Amino acid sequence: MHYPSHNIAVLLAGGKGTRFGSSLPKQFVKLAGKYIIDYTIDAFNTHDLIDEIIIVASQDHHDRLWQLCKAKKYDKVKKIVNSGQDRFGSTYSALLAMNDSDPSTKVLFHDAVRPLIDEATITATLEALDHYDAVDTAIDATDTIIRIDEKRHIVEIPKRTFMKRGQTPQGFRLGTIIKAYKKAVEVDKRDFTCDCGVVNELLPNIDIYVVPSKEKNIKITHPIDLHIAEKYIQMGTDQEFSNIHLEQLKNKKIVIFGHSSGIGKEISKLAEDFGAQVYGASRSTGLDITNKNKVAEFLSSIRSEIDIVINTAAILTKKPLEIMSYKEIMEIININYIGTINVAYASKKYLQETKGMLINFSSSSYTRGRANYALYSSSKAAVVNLTQALSEEWSDDKIRVNCINPERTLTPMRVKNFGIEPPETLLDPIIVAEKTLKTALGDISGMIIDVKQN
Repeated sequence: MHYPSHNIAVLLAGGKGTRFGSSLPKQFVKLAGKYIIDYTIDAFNTHDLIDEIIIVASQDHHDRLWQLCKAKKYDKVKKIVNSGQDRFGSTYSALLAMNDSDPSTKVLFHDAVRPLIDEATITATLEALDHYDAVDTAIDATDTIIRIDEKRHIVEIPKRTFMKRGQTPQGFRLGTIIKAYKKAVEVDKRDFTCDCGVVNELLPNIDIYVVPSKEKNIKITHPIDLHIAEKYIQMGTDQEFSNIHLEQLKNKKIVIFGHSSGIGKEISKLAEDFGAQVYGASRSTGLDITNKNKVAEFLSSIRSEIDIVINTAAILTKKPLEIMSYKEIMEIININYIGTINVAYASKKYLQETKGMLINFSSSSYTRGRANYALYSSSKAAVVNLTQALSEEWSDDKIRVNCINPERTLTPMRVKNFGIEPPETLLDPIIVAEKTLKTALGDISGMIIDVKQN
C-alpha cells in the first residue's frame, strides 16, 4: 500500500510532576498565563511540516486536554492515548497507536514540558530524517563531564568537545523506532531515559545523527525552571512587540492611576496621541489609592467599558529604616502595596467584562532589597508576587495581569530622591510608556516585563 508523506509529533505528557511539588502534573502549571503544554502543542500545531499530533497522557487528564485543544483550535491533535508507567511505556503506547502507519513516516517525540521548542529545531530534525533513520537534538556541555564508579572515584574525564546534553525532539522513521521497541519488549529491557537510547542499544547498526538545539529548550522539572522559562519568554517579547502597533490603541478605554507625573504622565500622553480614551487619577487630582472606596467610586464614575487599567502610583523615601517615622513607613506600604491591591480589587469586575488587562509597576530593586530604601524594594517585590498570583486567579475570567519593571528612569520621584544624575544613565520615561502600552495590547499574562536602555 502507498502512503502519502506524513510527519507526526508525539508529545509525551504522562509525567506526574512529583519533583515539581504541584497538585497538578507540571504540564498543567501556568507559564505566563498559559499551561506549559499549551505552548508545546502550539509550537507543533502551527508548524507547516507537522501533519498530525498525538498526545500521550494519563487517562485522568484526557478531558482537560481535549477541552484545551477545542478551545485553542489545535486541529492537528488527532489522538490522545494513555501514558505508561514510565517513559518507555508512554512511547510504546504511542507506537501501538501508529502501528498501521507507513514505516517511512517521520515521527518526532517531544517532552510536553519543553514549552520553548522553536520552529527551526523542529524543521532541522525533520530534514535530518531525510538522510538518517534516527535523530537526536542536543546542546553543548558547558561543564566538564566526569564518569565515576560505585565508590565515587573518577574513572574517566571525556573530552568536552564531544560531550553534549540531549534534549527533545528526537526523530525517527516509524519502522525503525517500532523495531527497536519490539526488540526491547522481547528481551524485557526498558530502563532507558530516552528513545534514542533504545535505538542505540537495540539497533546498534543504526547511526543516530545529532541536530544542534537551543539553550532555551529547557525541560521544566523543578520550580526554578519555571522562572527561567519565564525569563526566556520575556526576552522574546521584544519580537512579539514588534508586531504590535500603537495605532491599535484607538478607541481603547484606558484608566491610569498616577497619570499626572513621571511615567504615568507619558503613558497618558502617548495613549491619547494614538486615539485612546484616557481616564486619569492621581493624588494631585484628589484621588488617594489607599482609600478603596474612592478607587471604586472613580471607576464607577467612568460609565464606560474599561479595556486597560494601569497603576503607576508609588512613592520612594530614600533613607535608612531606623530613622524613618512611622508615618513615612505606613505611607510607602499603603501607597505602593495596599493601593495596588485596592486598584486590582476594584478593577476586576470591569476587566472581566472586556477581557482586559491590569498592569502594575515594579522596580529593578524588587529582585534584591537595597539599603536605604528597604520598604520601597520590598513593596515592589510584593507587587510582583501579587501580579503573578492574580494572573492565575483571573485566568478563567480571561483577564491578563502583567507588571512593568523599568530600570532607573528619569522621573520627578527619582530626582527628588537622588538629585541630578547624568541623563544618559537613566531611561527616558517615553520608552517605558511605549513598552507599557505595547504590553497592554498583547496577549501575555503573568509576566514581569523588564524595560532597559538599548
